[in-house]
Amino acid sequence: MNALGIGSAAITVFFLVHAGAAQTSPEVLRGQTLVQTHCSECHVVGKTDASPLSVAPPLRNFHERYPVEHLEEAFVECIYSGHSEMPQFQFEPDQINDLIAFQKSLN
Repeated sequence: MNALGIGSAAITVFFLVHAGAAQTSPEVLRGQTLVQTHCSECHVVGKTDASPLSVAPPLRNFHERYPVEHLEEAFVECIYSGHSEMPQFQFEPDQINDLIAFQKSLN
């Protein structure tokens, strides 16, 4: 492949990568930051792998256990769990919207 072909291929890859990133909303990105900061020590926050803490379900599976819209109420009233390893969290309304947007992006 000549230099022009390599340059064209590189430009194509650049735009494909950035086009995918551009489609992620600011809400989803903020929600992802929140879960990486507050949840990733126990829960896997990506679309693959297992949770670091075996009793902590992957966030990608929450929609199978709870309708995403019902998670909003849990976020408003503080996140709590029936096990002692789970710390309580309290989020602001805009953070809750970001968490819901991130959770929906995992479906």
